Amino acid sequence: MTSFLLTYESAIRLGAFTGIFAVMALWEVLAPKRRQSIGRWQRWPPNLGIGVLDSVLVRLIFPTAAVGVALYADAHGWGAFHALDVSGWLAVVASILLLDLAIYLQHVMFHAVPLLWRLHRMHHTDLEFDLTTGTRFHPLEIVLSLMLKLGVIVALGAPAIAVLLFEVLLNATAMFNHANARLPRRLDAVLRWLLVTPDMHRVHHSWHPDETNSNFGFNLSWWDRLFGTYRAQPRDGHAGMTIGINQFRDPRELRLDRMLWQPTRGPVNSYPINARPEAPGGADIP
Repeated sequence: MTSFLLTYESAIRLGAFTGIFAVMALWEVLAPKRRQSIGRWQRWPPNLGIGVLDSVLVRLIFPTAAVGVALYADAHGWGAFHALDVSGWLAVVASILLLDLAIYLQHVMFHAVPLLWRLHRMHHTDLEFDLTTGTRFHPLEIVLSLMLKLGVIVALGAPAIAVLLFEVLLNATAMFNHANARLPRRLDAVLRWLLVTPDMHRVHHSWHPDETNSNFGFNLSWWDRLFGTYRAQPRDGHAGMTIGINQFRDPRELRLDRMLWQPTRGPVNSYPINARPEAPGGADIP
């Protein structure tokens, strides 16, 4: 099993990504939720380009990535599950749930700490919302996020198969919940009791700061409900809401080179949690 996971982990993840991307892209064409004023030809190359850059950087810095770290921790008996003698399916399920909670808490932290928000806000400066928004993360954020995730994996002693399943699940749900795809209202209402749906996560990409600081979950919707960060709908409606933040509204900012430099540019105003509120037009609210 160890050699199988190390040998085929990349192929499994790439295959899952390609298949799910194709399905979600077709769904967006057949049943879009919102009309987009900025075409795919302008947004998709830089969004997918930065996703490729992130993947290459992770492989260069962490060649074995999360699965390799999980195998190493297991071989040395590290982590809470080894200390408590938790194994089998219970360790797999608990690992997936706790890793998902860790991603939720990490997401909140990247909104709460102004310096981290500088990195994370690039994800929010996309002026439209579709499945490629789910690949749009600054490389420095990806590295920091992976380091935090590796720490959680070692602390838990998470089984390697659970880590692989979680990685595939996280990639799949990131594309699903960022999709510009229309779900029947009743189906959305049922699904969001368990999963983060596109309509639920789209609220998180509103330019209103209180909506940006809600619906932090990527996979399970439970955490937002449990910790009081859940918001059902955007105040302006899904068709009328403005996607993005009040900085970097020029479509030229969608270019890959400009995206990479966004953390160094401009002030950090109202979007970090508990920061001084700011009106959507850019003026501070007294």
